[in-house]
Amino acid sequence: MRNNEDILPGADWWDRFEGEMVSPKSSSLDVSRLLLDHPPLWISRLMTLRNRVVSLFGLKTVELAAGASAGGFPVLSSTPERTVLGFDDRHLDFRIVIDLEETGSRQTVSVTTIVRRRNLFGRLYLLIVGPFHRRIVPATMRPFCANVRPVRIAEGGLIQPA
Repeated sequence: MRNNEDILPGADWWDRFEGEMVSPKSSSLDVSRLLLDHPPLWISRLMTLRNRVVSLFGLKTVELAAGASAGGFPVLSSTPERTVLGFDDRHLDFRIVIDLEETGSRQTVSVTTIVRRRNLFGRLYLLIVGPFHRRIVPATMRPFCANVRPVRIAEGGLIQPA
């Protein structure tokens, strides 16, 4: 069991999905780029719409391009087993955590999203985006992962067995 408080102190919203990699990769950064640099077309279009809307409010946009990022999200830290992406903004701070775990010949990937809402606008934003997010993450994983499923996260960010 891991505590996400270490990744984003004061976080108040979490979700997590996991699945088995169809073709194992060598590092969590490789998996991060595979998942986030190649989203389904409908997700790319939603992100374009999101970027247009949030730019009207002076919020950060996400550029869907590789580099020192994965899917336009800046890489904050990376080890072979874990990559943390994200940024802080006026309305909320967020992290995307990609964890890899080897079990015999299987490689499990977990994608955890952690958010610290900073104000009322952050709460409203997540209220609107949350239902889409819970469809986007599994849809991003399915082309590369089998048996994608949600993982229960308890209050305080403790990851529980499903």
